[in-house]
Amino acid sequence: MMFMGAMLGVVLSDNMIVLYLFWELTSISSFLLIAYWYQRKQSRFGAQKAMLITVLGGFAMLASIIMIHNITGTFSIREVIAQSDLLVQHDLFLPAMLLLLLGAFTKSAQFPFHIWLPDAMEAPTPISAYLHSATMVKAGIYLVARFTPAFGGTPEWFWIVTFVGLFTLIWGSLNAVKQRDLKALLAFSTISQLGLIMSLLGMGSAALYFNPGDQGVQLHAYAVLAAVFHLINHSTFKGSLFMVVGIVDHETGTRDMRKLGGL
Repeated sequence: MMFMGAMLGVVLSDNMIVLYLFWELTSISSFLLIAYWYQRKQSRFGAQKAMLITVLGGFAMLASIIMIHNITGTFSIREVIAQSDLLVQHDLFLPAMLLLLLGAFTKSAQFPFHIWLPDAMEAPTPISAYLHSATMVKAGIYLVARFTPAFGGTPEWFWIVTFVGLFTLIWGSLNAVKQRDLKALLAFSTISQLGLIMSLLGMGSAALYFNPGDQGVQLHAYAVLAAVFHLINHSTFKGSLFMVVGIVDHETGTRDMRKLGGL
């Protein structure tokens, strides 16, 4: 309930400081959820790793929010978007953008910050299905989508978001093929799908950069629509797959695919 409330707070808040507070609350509650079996060393390790990486990313995002406030004089995301021209021309634009993306990439397990997600699979199955397919890992993607109208018309945003997304997509896929543990396979598959959604948002911003007119806005809308559709689509199928793996693990006592032939 605490995690769900924090996640709704992230998505519904217009004030950047409120968004940041809810953002960190998702990290704290996910730490408690991942460490559910606290007597296991691997569960404690996975929870600590997830919390350290996502909280440090949150600090980077807070620094970015302070810079954006210094430029625009407001904490309202809508007003920041309205002042995007002022934002782009300011000297602090590039560090603010990089720190914001750092926060988004850590939360959404983009390469090279993806290392916490496979270790977080020590959590019970419902937590993996909820946090690591449908909600927490999508927070960074939501952040990128939310700030694309403010930063999206710039080449730096397009290149960084697109290529980090594409590299994560390929890296996650290649690593997924090598896994023997079913939940680890789904974790790397999730990393790959998050990279796909991130790259779609990056390519959408490219339309704003290369075609500043109505055509660019239309192409951007198509790319964002595809990203949002796949965001919901991925939550549905990956949540279901995690639950299936939980049932298999519960009934057979193992997640090792080498021992699960003929199911």
